[in-house]
Amino acid sequence: MAKTEIICAGFGGQGVLVTGLIIANAAMESDKEILWYPSYGVEMRGGTANCNVKISDEEIASPFVKEADIVIALNEASVMKFEPRVKAGGTLIVNSSTVKPRKYRDNIKVYEVPATDIANKLGNPRGANVVVLGALARNTDLFEPAYLKQSIDSFFEKRGRDNPKNALCFDEGVKYFD
Repeated sequence: MAKTEIICAGFGGQGVLVTGLIIANAAMESDKEILWYPSYGVEMRGGTANCNVKISDEEIASPFVKEADIVIALNEASVMKFEPRVKAGGTLIVNSSTVKPRKYRDNIKVYEVPATDIANKLGNPRGANVVVLGALARNTDLFEPAYLKQSIDSFFEKRGRDNPKNALCFDEGVKYFD
């Protein structure tokens, strides 16, 4: 992997920034250079939030992502704002529970997963971002699913927030595309 540029976006409270932190942490633990750069509105919960994540084998000079290899969009506004910034041939992962059916660009790969619906069904309403991380692991070569699943568990354990339902959410995000 030379360099991968990612944008995670949605409303505050959807776990957008945490999603980016998990990706950055997983990359850091596999000895990559990483950069995580958050951006959010005045109100954390309910306002817009996004973060840029860069992963590289070499030192990273700038936090800004002009064109992303991967965009994770957890709501309609994020699709509207960031779909144009996905590189041709790049990947857009969409939480289809919160985004109306629509036509996407023909020159990108789009993976729609009803992440909020899956998380709610599993009794983990705050786990939609973990479902999306399962979709990310299944549909990109960024991380092996088993490695990212372990990284998610480690991330939350270090913060004293062990939630066994996260593993279920992750697994469903992976399996959704089988």
